Amino acid sequence: MFQVVNAVILTGVVVATLYPFVNIVARSFSEEHYLIMGEVNLVPRGFSTAAYKYVTADPMFWTNYRNTVVYTVVSTFIAIVLTTTYAYVLSKKHLRGRGVLIGVAMLTLFFNGGLIPNYVLVSNLGLTNSIWAIALPNAISVFNLLVMKAFFESLPVELEEAAAVDGLSTYGILWRIVLPLSKAVVATMVLFYAVSFWNSWFSAFLYMDQQDLWPVTMYLRNLIAGATGTDMTAGTIAEGDQLQVAATIQSVTIVLTVLPILLVYPFIQRYFVSGVMIGAVKG
Repeated sequence: MFQVVNAVILTGVVVATLYPFVNIVARSFSEEHYLIMGEVNLVPRGFSTAAYKYVTADPMFWTNYRNTVVYTVVSTFIAIVLTTTYAYVLSKKHLRGRGVLIGVAMLTLFFNGGLIPNYVLVSNLGLTNSIWAIALPNAISVFNLLVMKAFFESLPVELEEAAAVDGLSTYGILWRIVLPLSKAVVATMVLFYAVSFWNSWFSAFLYMDQQDLWPVTMYLRNLIAGATGTDMTAGTIAEGDQLQVAATIQSVTIVLTVLPILLVYPFIQRYFVSGVMIGAVKG
């Protein structure tokens, strides 16, 4: 009975989770009058790719898309390096001042400087209209930091002691002993950070006023807000397709924005659950 009830509940969760995305895909391939009548659910009506042609023909979309890829890769690399080194330090109970370092990290969970002070700080540091305005202020997530700290604390101390006896330095122990044993939690943190930076638009909205520097999420945000701010010429598509594009362009952009994350996730899925659970054992 438990297995039957469990299967029914989980099936319902899967359906509720997948339905919005499948609906968006169906809408992106449907014609306008079917959308207006509310006749599009899981299957496209009046199949058309005009909206995809319209979006992909806009050079600014691809410029913003390239920016998002660069921002995500660089920001994730910086974040994972800083989070890993900070968490490794905090995992050493014999470290003097360890409590202060943990307190500094925990303090940011409950308090922050606020929107205006953060903007003034980033501006005064000369980070506006650059990748560093996105990467540096969000470089360390305290939640991810605590998960990695708990994982490092769960590793046998004897391994590091044996490596130290063999002459490895602290950095050597981290690089040759700890990190190879931490692939699951590191892959999980990479996923967390990559998804966060890929979906982020507010930092760009605050700190970037040059359209060619925006990430693709800003492009999408402007479409949803009804003011694209991009130069889409009517000559890009046939006149008869323009009405259809107006109703489906948001769905198309959502699909193109989400697709890369969906393609990457299966490759690190096997690390995901084990990374979170192992890191939380002693947390």
